[in-house]
Amino acid sequence: MLTLYLDADACPVKDEAYRVAGRYSMKVIVVANSTMRVPASELIALEVRSGYGEVDDWIAEQIGPRDIVITADIPLAARCLEKGALALGPQGNPFNENSIGDALVIREIREYQRQEGTRTGGPAPLNTKDRSRFLAQLDEMINKVRRNS
Repeated sequence: MLTLYLDADACPVKDEAYRVAGRYSMKVIVVANSTMRVPASELIALEVRSGYGEVDDWIAEQIGPRDIVITADIPLAARCLEKGALALGPQGNPFNENSIGDALVIREIREYQRQEGTRTGGPAPLNTKDRSRFLAQLDEMINKVRRNS
């Protein structure tokens, strides 16, 4: 069964992911550092992992080919891609073999800038266009996996 994994602690598109997964009767595993509310459904499960990096490690261990992960964590996305899974950022930007290398480099540059104090703040809040792009990309990914199964 195709499974959707949510790297949920700071995920701004959980409700959208639940809605799309529900349309396709997909299993959703919400992985977080602490307990959080999830919709009451036999298809949605909460997995709590409390140590540093344990959420990412658990997802990377569990995910399989043709599963989908929703994450803003670029190294986690890379690990999932290596296992044959698909990865999507909350702004609707898919990670793939062609884009992950650049994304990792940009992440390292930004981390260096933050440490040097030349870059402050985090990503901009999601807007309507980001949410629409996310919904369209998630729908496209699910249909791609279903066609190739």
